[in-house]
Amino acid sequence: MNKRFLIACILVSTSIFAQQKKDTDRAFWLRHLDQLARPVMRSLANDSLKIQLPKALSKRTDSPQTRLEVAYLEAFARTLCGIAPWLNLEGGSATEIALRNQYRTWSLKAISNAVNPQAKDYMTFEKGGQPLVDASFLALSFVRCPWLWEHLDPKTKEQVVEALLKTRKIKPVFSNWILFSGMIEAFFCQYGYQWDVVRVEYCLRQFDQWYVGDGVYSDGDSYHWDYYNSFVIHPYLNQILAIVSRKTKDFNWAIDKIAKRSERYALIQERLINSDGSYPITGRSIVYRGAAFQHLADVAWQHKLPAELSPAQVRCALTAVLKKTTESPSTFKDGWLTFGVYGNQGDLADVYNNTGSLYLCSVILLPLGLPESDPFWNNPAEKWTAQKVWTGEDTVHNDHALD
Repeated sequence: MNKRFLIACILVSTSIFAQQKKDTDRAFWLRHLDQLARPVMRSLANDSLKIQLPKALSKRTDSPQTRLEVAYLEAFARTLCGIAPWLNLEGGSATEIALRNQYRTWSLKAISNAVNPQAKDYMTFEKGGQPLVDASFLALSFVRCPWLWEHLDPKTKEQVVEALLKTRKIKPVFSNWILFSGMIEAFFCQYGYQWDVVRVEYCLRQFDQWYVGDGVYSDGDSYHWDYYNSFVIHPYLNQILAIVSRKTKDFNWAIDKIAKRSERYALIQERLINSDGSYPITGRSIVYRGAAFQHLADVAWQHKLPAELSPAQVRCALTAVLKKTTESPSTFKDGWLTFGVYGNQGDLADVYNNTGSLYLCSVILLPLGLPESDPFWNNPAEKWTAQKVWTGEDTVHNDHALD
């Protein structure tokens, strides 16, 4: 009996351990990555994204034909820039390695089809203004994943550069859009092409003028309470400055300023996440779901979290956001994202939104670029600020503005 009991205990323990391993945060994130990215990347790799992508538009769309023309580049570039750090990673479990290898294969084929004029999925990079936005997300993908750039064939590299150069003809809106131009130049800088230092200088200097205090920038002349400090501003400023500072000391004046503001905004972002993973629904582009926390995900991935935030509490907070924004059964329809924050909520969409726009939510996945052994994934679960406060813990320090 004792032997049978011991064997039974071992079997139960093994089963529980296997279930725990299956249900780790990283496993959940990887399942979501696959659910989110598979329709986009597989379709484009098969040169059929223009057939497969739903042609859904905001009910208040301002230009149906134009928005549909750019939807494919939006879906592709936004998905790729979110999964790029993971594509650049090596190692992991056999299951994760196999999944990454599949996505690497799809990604290389997808890039080729997107920039090849002979492909059915060839994308527009110069018509109207929107291509500038999503060409920058494509450029950011290569910045975040050198593996992709290194494994492209010479002809495809040439076509990528030609596509990105076309966007220089587009005049950016006097807003966060100037950072899109700056990111494309940063890509050229990183990979040894001629780059326009004036475009970079312009966006860094202008955003220094648009800083309104306490880690937050206005998006143009007027401040708006939305998530564009996370959708674009902080991640782009940090990345552009990191690249060009390796080439020249001309931008050293910005390093400390941007770093301190970045840390402060990361603290603010963590405190915006409620104890159940919900967050304030305010401002435009709210249908980008988890992209509202790209900045927090970005600094976690790059090991630049402020000292007040532990990697584990940020992991748990972002996991809660990811679960909250995807748990509704109507988040996906036929495998594709729908408009909304919690399921299908079409009235939340803005005039420029289409199905492709929604895939910016992939950027919450940036920490998958860290190995499973990293403290972000490996440390025990911790409560984040809202959980600590709303369960009565007296362990949270009072908050102070960045003067």
